[in-house]
Amino acid sequence: MSRRAHLAVLTTTGLLFSTVACGASPADSPAAGKESSAPAPVTSTQAAPSPTPSPTPEQLELPRGGTEIFPEYRLFGYSGAPDAPGQGRLGIGNLDKRVVEMEKRAKPYQGGRKIMPVMELIATTVHSVPGKDGTYRTRIDEKVIEQWLKAARKNEAMLLLNIQPGRADFIDEVKAYEKWLKEPDVGLALDPEWAIGKGQVPGRVFGKTTGKELNGVAKWTAELVAENNLPEKVIVYHQLRADVVGKEGGLKEHEGVVMVKSIDGIGPPGPKVGLYDDIIKDAPKFVHPGFKLFYEEDSAGASKLMTAKEVMALKPRPEYILFE
Repeated sequence: MSRRAHLAVLTTTGLLFSTVACGASPADSPAAGKESSAPAPVTSTQAAPSPTPSPTPEQLELPRGGTEIFPEYRLFGYSGAPDAPGQGRLGIGNLDKRVVEMEKRAKPYQGGRKIMPVMELIATTVHSVPGKDGTYRTRIDEKVIEQWLKAARKNEAMLLLNIQPGRADFIDEVKAYEKWLKEPDVGLALDPEWAIGKGQVPGRVFGKTTGKELNGVAKWTAELVAENNLPEKVIVYHQLRADVVGKEGGLKEHEGVVMVKSIDGIGPPGPKVGLYDDIIKDAPKFVHPGFKLFYEEDSAGASKLMTAKEVMALKPRPEYILFE
């Protein structure tokens, strides 16, 4: 579900006020009863294709070489889903062309590092209807993951599988993609604003997670990395308000896993920077900062999209920059 579908119902329920009070733009608010612009993906009933074979164990490296991400690389990405412009830039037009465009746009963000291009595919999508299993989420057909992974490898990019869990648990959704996560160039992006509890409906409330829940995902992923001789694996967790991630101290450092906290405020530069300053200061020391920009929402009305110079002036400087 796209963040641009967040506003309507929260305006009428009073939740909009709490968004502004937390330093976010009104456009940060989810909206109930409004479907994503993406067609609802369904889990394929056919046998899923196997991932493209990885290199031999002694060659397991990151797409552009090495086994460690920071400080050699800065991550720069686009997000999206097939034929779903409302979900992000990667859902518009030809996928390969978007990746080439992404790499060109990344050049002003190098800041003395190499760029690692990132394709963030929305793999588990939240919905406003419960579905047969009552989870309010569906998983994308694995043939799409195969297609996107091929595109990532063609361009020496990293593929992140974005998870909007609905009422499902993050760890269960992550484990559902285990065979893909055994690949050296596939990581995770978690969207806790869409992690809801029993009796809740996506869009009518903001979802939440805890450091403990994130730690469960990180621990499992670290074990997968060790067992499969993988390079460091990225886990991004997106955060658009302070209360979306609670008790962050429960998140621990794990060898082989790189945690990135991406601040997702929508709107003019002033509020976006204020939200970034507000939230990033609470991140554990081993968590790397990320910053998200929105092509349309950030430049709506009298607002403007932040420049690379403005983004790179943030303190701390973001190590993952994502455009939707």
